[in-house]
Amino acid sequence: MSVNDYLKKGKFEEAANILNEQIEKDPDNPVHYINFGNLLTAVHEHEKALVFFEKALEIDPAAASAHYSAGITFYKLERFDEAIQMFLKGIEKGLNDADSYFMLGMCYVHKEESIRALPHFLRAIELNDEDVDSLFQYGLCLARVGQVDQASSMFKKVIDKDSKHADAYYNLGVAYSFFENEEEALDMFNAALRIQPDHYLAANGKKKMEEKLGK
Repeated sequence: MSVNDYLKKGKFEEAANILNEQIEKDPDNPVHYINFGNLLTAVHEHEKALVFFEKALEIDPAAASAHYSAGITFYKLERFDEAIQMFLKGIEKGLNDADSYFMLGMCYVHKEESIRALPHFLRAIELNDEDVDSLFQYGLCLARVGQVDQASSMFKKVIDKDSKHADAYYNLGVAYSFFENEEEALDMFNAALRIQPDHYLAANGKKKMEEKLGK
């Protein structure tokens, strides 16, 4: 079986043995170190993973996937400034894809810098307009910076692509309540609760709307 086969089955030790063999046979191939680093990240050995990504970049400083993988690891360690630098390096080295821009946006979200997150989510959507996560996060950021009408449009797009996205219904309900469209807001909170009955925020929103509407 291949490394990927073992990973899919959760057999990390077997995957590690194969990767060790690959490194011993071909120590100057950065791909083996990147794969080993990704394996370590998968089992939450993030600090150890960074050592392998650094080794890959020593061998090939232009290895864009090593920059991206290091960015993911820094992100999981909540070292967002370092993650940003890695994702930017990956893009600079040719990894100009939606995932890179999405992760950049998420770094800025965690740094509570929604305005700086916006262009990265927008670029991610331009590169992959089917990416529900980018659309949703873009909508959230628009709402946080006060562009509620545009945010509503994004939440509607999310629902069009994923009719079971409870959080999109909830946030669309919040947007409707912002514009004092109580009936529409209530409908959205109810829709969120049909999908996810334990959605606390939607339940709270529903209660408030019902009180406003005298129901």
